[in-house]
Amino acid sequence: MGFLSKLFGRKKDEEKKEPLKIAEVEIDEILEKNEEISEEVKEKKETVQESIEKKVEKVEAKKEIEDDIKSEAIVEKNSEEAQVIKEVKEEKKGFFASLKDKLFKSREGLFGTLKSFILGRSVIDDEMYEELEDILIQSDIGMDMTVKIVKELEKEVKRRGVKDPKEVYPVLREVMEGFLIKENNEIHIEDGKLNVILVVGVNGVGKTTTIGKLASKYVKEGKKVILGAGDTFRAAAIEQLEEWANRAGAEIVKSTQGSDPGAVVFDTLVAAQSRGADIAIIRLHNKNNLMKELEKIHNIIKKKLGEQKYESILVIDGTTGQNALNQAKVFNEVTELTGFIITKLDGTAKGGIVFSISEEIKKPIKFIGVGEKIEDLREFNANEYIQAIFD
Repeated sequence: MGFLSKLFGRKKDEEKKEPLKIAEVEIDEILEKNEEISEEVKEKKETVQESIEKKVEKVEAKKEIEDDIKSEAIVEKNSEEAQVIKEVKEEKKGFFASLKDKLFKSREGLFGTLKSFILGRSVIDDEMYEELEDILIQSDIGMDMTVKIVKELEKEVKRRGVKDPKEVYPVLREVMEGFLIKENNEIHIEDGKLNVILVVGVNGVGKTTTIGKLASKYVKEGKKVILGAGDTFRAAAIEQLEEWANRAGAEIVKSTQGSDPGAVVFDTLVAAQSRGADIAIIRLHNKNNLMKELEKIHNIIKKKLGEQKYESILVIDGTTGQNALNQAKVFNEVTELTGFIITKLDGTAKGGIVFSISEEIKKPIKFIGVGEKIEDLREFNANEYIQAIFD
C-alpha cells in the first residue's frame, strides 16, 4: 500500500502542477490576450473620446469665432450708423455756424444795434417805440414795413404783459420772423418733366453767377441742365454764361448779340426737350419794352409746357436796400414772379430788405447769396436766417 500510495500520490501531484489547457491553449495565455484586448479597446475608446472632444472644441471655437464676427459686425454697423448721424449733425451744425459767420455784418450791424438799444432801456414807453422806428427805417426795412413791425410789437408786448425792456427783444424777434413767408421757399423740381426757371433782374445784381451756382447744384444732384442765354443785348453776358455752363457741366443754347430773345427761349426749350434735359434755366434781359418782351416769352413757354407750372425768379442785390424793393415792385407788375433770390447778403450791415421784400411783395424768398463760393448760394430757411442774425 505504501508503495502504491506513493506512486499514485506523485502522479496526482504532477497532475496538479500541470497547467490547465482548453483546446490545447493554456488559460493564462487566454487571460493575457483578454487583458491585451481590453487594453486595446480602452485605448481605442480613449482615442475616440479625445477625437470627439477635439471636434467638439473645434465646433465650439468655430461658433465662438462666428459669434465674435457677428458681434464685431453689429458693433461696426452701429459705429457706422453713429458716425453717419454724427456727420449729419456736424454738417448741419457747421452749415448753421457758417451761415451765422456769413451774416456777421447784418448780425453786428442792424440786429446788434437793436439788441443794444432794447437791452439798454430801463422802461417800455412811447419813446422806446419811436427810437425803434428810426433804427428800423435806417436798416432798409422801409417806412411801411417799419410801421407794421412796431405796431405788432407794441400789441404783443401789451398782450403778454411784458414789463421788463429786456424781454422785448425776444418778442421783436418773433414779430419780425412772423413777417417772413415760410411756404414755397423751394424751387420745385419734378422728376420726369422739363422744369423751366426764368431768371430776371437788372444788371449787376449777380444773375449770371446765380444761374451758374444753380446749374452746379442741380448737376451735382444728377440732373441734366441746359442754360439759355436770352439776354442777347450784351456779348459779354453771353460769354459769361457760357463760361459758367462749362464750369457747372451744363449745356448752353445761345445766339449772336442782338438776336431775338424770344427765339433763344424757344430754341432752348426745343433743345431741352429733345435732349431729355431735366431743367432749363433761362436768363432774360431788362431792356426797354420789358413788359411786351416778357409777355411774348411767357406765351412761348406756355405753348411748349402747356398747363405745367414754371418758376419766374427775380434776382436782387441785398446791399441796395430800397432800390431793390422798388425793382421788385416793377418786375412784379410786369411779370408773374414766383419768388426772389437775394444776393450779397454777406456784404450788408443792414439786411432789412429780406423782411420788406417778403411782406410787401408777398412772394417767397427762394435762395440767398452769402458769398462767392458755389455752396454760398443757399436755400432760404426763415427759422435758420432769424436764428443766425438774432443770436
